[in-house]
Amino acid sequence: MLVLLPPSEGKASSGRGAPLRPDSLSLPGLADARAAVLDELAGLCAGDEEKAREVLGLSEGLRGEVAKNTGLLTAGTRPAGEIYTGVLYDALGLASLDTAAKRRAARSLLVFSGLWGAVRVTDRIPSYRCSMGVRLPGLGALGAYWRAPMASVMPETAGDGLVLDLRSAAYAAAWKPRGEVAGRTATVRVLHTQIVDGVEKRSVVSHFNKATKGRIVRGLLTEGAAPRNPAELVEALRDLGHTVEAEPPARAGRAWALDVVVSEIH
Repeated sequence: MLVLLPPSEGKASSGRGAPLRPDSLSLPGLADARAAVLDELAGLCAGDEEKAREVLGLSEGLRGEVAKNTGLLTAGTRPAGEIYTGVLYDALGLASLDTAAKRRAARSLLVFSGLWGAVRVTDRIPSYRCSMGVRLPGLGALGAYWRAPMASVMPETAGDGLVLDLRSAAYAAAWKPRGEVAGRTATVRVLHTQIVDGVEKRSVVSHFNKATKGRIVRGLLTEGAAPRNPAELVEALRDLGHTVEAEPPARAGRAWALDVVVSEIH
C-alpha cells in the first residue's frame, strides 16, 4: 500500500540535525527537478524580499519565512514526518506509533511537496515554505512543473498494490494516476452528516476532513491492515469502524472514490 499525503502549511523548525543531503532523499529520479526548484527558490528569497513574499503568498506576519528559504542548504534537518505539522499530522501522530507501525509508515507514506516533489516521512529535510500553488518566476506553476518528473517515477514507486490518495487538489495536480495504476487507486472524501428539520444534510468540513484522514491512516498503520486494492480498503476501513460508501468506477482505469461519512466533528 502506498499512501499519498499533502504536506502542511505550518512546519516545525529545522532543528539541529546535519544539513540537507539531496542525494539521500527518496525517489532519486526527482533529483534534477528538486535541484532546479531549490536553486530558484533560494535565489528568489535572497533577492527582493517583497517580491519573494508576493510570489510565495505570504502575509506580513510570515515575512520570516522568506529568510528561512535562503538557508535551505545549511539549515539543520529533521525527518519529514517531524517537519510536517498541522491537523492531519496531529491526528496521524507518527511519533506515538509503535515500532511496527512506524516501519509501515516509513514504507508506505509519501508526502507531496512544492519544493521536493515527494518525500518519505523518514527523509531528512529542513523546514521551508513553498506550496504547490506557487508560481516561481523561472519555472512557472509548480503543480504543472512537477508533472513530467512525477510521471517518470511514480508508476514504479506505486508498485503493484493499492494507492490511497489523500492529497488536496493542489498536490494532486502534480501527478494523476493513469491506466492500470488508476484502477487500484482510491481517493477519500470525508462528509459530515447531520439531521436538519428532519432532513439529512451532508457537507465537507475542511478541518475535520484533515483530522479524519489522519485517523484513517493511523488506524491502518496501527492495525497492520494491508488492503491490496480499493475493494479491500473499503472492508478494512469498515473493520476500523468507519462508515464508508463506495461504488466501483464505471470504467476500467478510473480511481475509486470513497466517501467516509461521520456524524460527529472532533
